[in-house]
Amino acid sequence: MAVIKPFKGYRPTKKMVKEVASPPYDVVNTKEARDLVKGKPYSFLHVVRSEVDLPEDVDSYDDRVYAKAKENLDRLVDDKIMVEDENPSIYLYQQQMDDHKQIGILACASVEDYLNDVIKKHELTRAAKEKDRIKHVDTLNANTGPVFLTYPAAPEIDNLIDELVKEDPEYHFEADDGIIHTLWMVNDSHAIKFFTEEFANMPALYVADGHHRTASAAKVGTIRKEANPNHTGDEEYNYFLAVFFPHDQLKILDYNRVVKELNGLSDEDFLAKVKENFAVEATGNNETYHPAKIHTFGMYLRGKWYKMTPKPNTYDVNDPVQSLDVAILQNNLLTPVLNITDPRQDERIDFVGGIRGLKELEKRVDEGEAVAFALYPTSIEELMSIADSGEIMPPKSTWFEPKLRSGLVVHFLS
Repeated sequence: MAVIKPFKGYRPTKKMVKEVASPPYDVVNTKEARDLVKGKPYSFLHVVRSEVDLPEDVDSYDDRVYAKAKENLDRLVDDKIMVEDENPSIYLYQQQMDDHKQIGILACASVEDYLNDVIKKHELTRAAKEKDRIKHVDTLNANTGPVFLTYPAAPEIDNLIDELVKEDPEYHFEADDGIIHTLWMVNDSHAIKFFTEEFANMPALYVADGHHRTASAAKVGTIRKEANPNHTGDEEYNYFLAVFFPHDQLKILDYNRVVKELNGLSDEDFLAKVKENFAVEATGNNETYHPAKIHTFGMYLRGKWYKMTPKPNTYDVNDPVQSLDVAILQNNLLTPVLNITDPRQDERIDFVGGIRGLKELEKRVDEGEAVAFALYPTSIEELMSIADSGEIMPPKSTWFEPKLRSGLVVHFLS
């Protein structure tokens, strides 16, 4: 049984929504955020990347960063840039990127569902990032960015959404990156009852993107529960902001790898090592190789692209985790050849979302890094299967696009 709950969101006024809505905190670094907020005093990056308003030598985990974030959020509310809705609502949130459209239900998910594994995970979290989000949520008393959840597509839900979006939206705008965002309010009691009952019949939901936000929301909820002698379970801290998308609408892009050095090997010795577990075929001059199917890889080394195919018996075809392309690359090349045993912590490896394209891989290597690998995207069915089995995917296995905009709706915890 899954819980989906309406709430009274704080939202930008229609006039200000495009000025406020921003990329999420974890897809831009501090330098990029500083550039993006120039001339944009109301950008929500001032809340989710508040170090942009502090001197450059201030660490992004400094207490002053969280205090500034709260100050900036309070200012948006006090200045009536963001206003609380009168009634508890569910929201429908549509994104369009080129020809791809996806529409989700923006509402509150349950901390208890997360703790009881009704909301299933497929990635581990890092302690430092989790601590950061806990402090951010607790200091601001709010979920400022939604978690990206998915559910098994249901025609009945699709049909109701199709009817509801015939009404005029609250927001409809194109962001600077070309993504079109549209939001509808749903406060009809019959529609809300339908959604809550449909989700109550679902055995599981899945974290698609936002494991650290989900974990931090659950930790804050647990801490506040334990500190409240009059806890009832109805408090807002028992819930967190999420967008629920049907699984068949989601777009997963490749999540590629760039490695800074070859573990002391020459190019020739490195290629020889790679060929122990992969069939390697050079492409033509200036010809890129983008994997067109699973279990094929592109490799860019010293200005040249190669196609790599794992040799038979180099992975367990019956193991849902070990047969993932990210695991095949890790187990047959990154670990044995480059000695990258912990990609979460090793500073020699970086991860590049597919939205940046293969040109970004070429640029990184041409400017001095050693080698890049292009992967075929993991499927949503693979993700759900692994989560159902209680397994964990290798780090940086999925890159979802488009990203959820922050600042469209904020959920306060009290």
